[in-house]
Amino acid sequence: MARVVVDVMLKPEILDPQGQAVQRALPRLGFEGVADVRQGKRFELELAGPVDEAALERVREMARTFLANTVIEDFRVRVAEEVEEEGVGR
Repeated sequence: MARVVVDVMLKPEILDPQGQAVQRALPRLGFEGVADVRQGKRFELELAGPVDEAALERVREMARTFLANTVIEDFRVRVAEEVEEEGVGR
């Protein structure tokens, strides 16, 4: 099995109120120097079988029709790297 990741983000021209709220809160929490924050979604799909171009195209179709609202969101499909830093408890 292989893991494919679909990252979904609002298009740059779309207002991101959640990202703006986080950006405003960061300095109050002592985190300076962040110019912009955009909030998004990440989907991790475990695929049965090989991750070839046909499988990736199937995932792109899932993203276009179900995972992302392509009117206001962009998406990116990629094969997950074996080692990813999770950031939990760090």
